[in-house]
Amino acid sequence: MATPYAKLPGWVDYGLIPLLNLVVAFAVAGLVVLLVGESPFRAAYLLLDGAFGYGEGIGFTLYYATTFIFTGLAVAVAFHCRLFNIGGEGQAYVGGIGVALVCLTFDNILPWYLTFVLATIGAAICGAAWAFIPAYFRATRGSHIVITTIMFNFIASSLMIYLLVEVLKPAGQMSPQTRTFAEGGQLPKLDWLLAIFGLDIGGAPFNFSFLLAIAASIFVWVLIWRTKLGYEIRTMGFSEKAARYAGINEVRIIVIAMLISGALAGMMALNPIMGEQARMQLDFVAGAGFVGIAVALMGRSHPAGIIPAAILFGMLYQGGAEISFEMPQISRDMIVIIQGLVILFAGALENMFRPALSRFFGARAMRTKPVRVGSAG
Repeated sequence: MATPYAKLPGWVDYGLIPLLNLVVAFAVAGLVVLLVGESPFRAAYLLLDGAFGYGEGIGFTLYYATTFIFTGLAVAVAFHCRLFNIGGEGQAYVGGIGVALVCLTFDNILPWYLTFVLATIGAAICGAAWAFIPAYFRATRGSHIVITTIMFNFIASSLMIYLLVEVLKPAGQMSPQTRTFAEGGQLPKLDWLLAIFGLDIGGAPFNFSFLLAIAASIFVWVLIWRTKLGYEIRTMGFSEKAARYAGINEVRIIVIAMLISGALAGMMALNPIMGEQARMQLDFVAGAGFVGIAVALMGRSHPAGIIPAAILFGMLYQGGAEISFEMPQISRDMIVIIQGLVILFAGALENMFRPALSRFFGARAMRTKPVRVGSAG
């Protein structure tokens, strides 16, 4: 008789499996480090020490994590509706245009907190608007959401280049970027937050948008698991036939889910534009939209998993820079390989351990199932 499969306990599904995938990824990465003649143990130490060993390193880690929380949440919301939104890059680019326009207009007029509110709204509206067209074609014409969102990434990149070069660049300036925002368009650092723990973030751009990312995580949790709309989104993701049978408007749910996803991706632009650069420059997204896919997969599309997954990738970015500085044999390209291995095992090979664990817990459930003794008639 075949070994039965069982529904995995939550601590296995959301804790043990991601941990096993992560251990395997770092083990393989250690072999790569060993092949170039360096010690994987020293590399691991530098990775952790560079990310969490001092205040400035922690500040940079949380700065990167802020970006990945937004893009991870964006991917997760679409996932729950069975939509693979790969357009986070483009939606973040267009969201950045919304942030820049607000800051350029109000940075000399309003204090930063009012500009921040308007910029958040502008980023969300622009990101959602860029996600609307692929969502509409998917809902009404059955267009493949992966293809359309990828195409829109390239269009968004070209649009941003055009606006920076031809419209937003100050006269007489060679660099394709906006002017530097005044104080009203710059987010304050959260140095006081880490100072509570006796840490000095130094020059790290860890800023107020981190608190917005945490608020967005709470919003997504409430939306998906505590509202009627979230129930409809999850029903559509589980079975479109069941959703139609229940009277759920397929077009409406697909469009709304993608609008929310695009808005979250667009809000990512607040972190680098208002929080670090105080201007909009080319390539400020820097692949964060694609990292968000791995963050959502590793976090099981749940905010409670996305936040630590985002911090993990923040650690890889900050700690990886420390490794490449201290160990010249390990170039920045090799750090990208290590990051890719984590994405591979957390995403593409996410189900590597699941069948064995399902069989184990299925067999265990059968052994512990009580035997009922029928009464004699």
